[in-house]
Amino acid sequence: MAPQRPTIALAMGDPAGISPELTAKLLSLDDVRDAARLIVIGDRRVFDEGAAIAGLTLDLATIGRDAAIPDDDAPVFIDLGNLDPADVQRGQATATGGAFATENFRRALSMAVAGEADAVCFTPFNKKAMRYVYEGYDDEIRFVSDFIGFSGAAREFNVLGSLWNARVTSHIPLSEVASSITADGIIAELDLTDTCLRAAGFDQPRIAVAGLNPHAGDGGNFGSEEIDVIEPAVKRAAAKGINAQGPFPADTVFLRAKSGAFDAVLTMYHDQGQIAMKMMGFDRGVTMLGGFPFPICTPAHGTAYEIAGQGVAHIGASREALLLAARMAVSAAAAKRAEVPPLSRAV
Repeated sequence: MAPQRPTIALAMGDPAGISPELTAKLLSLDDVRDAARLIVIGDRRVFDEGAAIAGLTLDLATIGRDAAIPDDDAPVFIDLGNLDPADVQRGQATATGGAFATENFRRALSMAVAGEADAVCFTPFNKKAMRYVYEGYDDEIRFVSDFIGFSGAAREFNVLGSLWNARVTSHIPLSEVASSITADGIIAELDLTDTCLRAAGFDQPRIAVAGLNPHAGDGGNFGSEEIDVIEPAVKRAAAKGINAQGPFPADTVFLRAKSGAFDAVLTMYHDQGQIAMKMMGFDRGVTMLGGFPFPICTPAHGTAYEIAGQGVAHIGASREALLLAARMAVSAAAAKRAEVPPLSRAV
């Protein structure tokens, strides 16, 4: 029996960039519509303008913000009526754009929390625009955690095809990285990485751990974090059954992973992995927010203000983000069904 298609809430992102045209392009892809039922959230006028930029005419049912979602499995647009296209300042981060993206994202998250959607996707946000309306906005993980009241472990993963990148520290100054790396922190990230990879379909995830210092410390000549913290943490994780190895020099570990030696690389800080992943496939990379009760995916690139309105935005990363969310939602549903014991047979 084929698995039931998951429902994905797709929030329109920053209207001043390429998000409107990317959202429209997603709805035009047969493999995307086959993989999931899409519920798009935003302003239909902004969406239609994005479709026109992309050269598309889409047959998409539209309902109001308070209307019940139809029971069929056809895609639908929830029109919040929250932005007049005349108010969009293309190519600029504004409070108007931030308010639009924030409201759309909140509605998508609310649907997932209520069980109306199995996963959430969004086309690119602009953090500066979001901060205009959400003070202290630094990344989506904090926003999601605050909004849904989540206090568990969550982390941002970058995904390129079958290769994943996780990290121990994320959006902090580089000067604070070394002091922020602990054995417990590394083990927690390895555990979460292993869990998320399994949810994405990896049976026995192979995780490489990058060192912090040049040449992974070169035996202590260039720093001792590898000896004192990272290697002991890797051994402890392996003793728990996690297939982790390292630490390896960060300048070569991605070459080994790209060749198929590993399924994921755990890096010590943000750009250590981001640069490698984006160099290998900027137009295909996905950001997955792991650890939450439902998958949340978005393209790894930004709002591309410089090409907004030109109709040249590449759909590859957005497509990959939605397909990954669909696969993870199907996997989560199967795992949940497996947890339910079969009804006992009367004798």
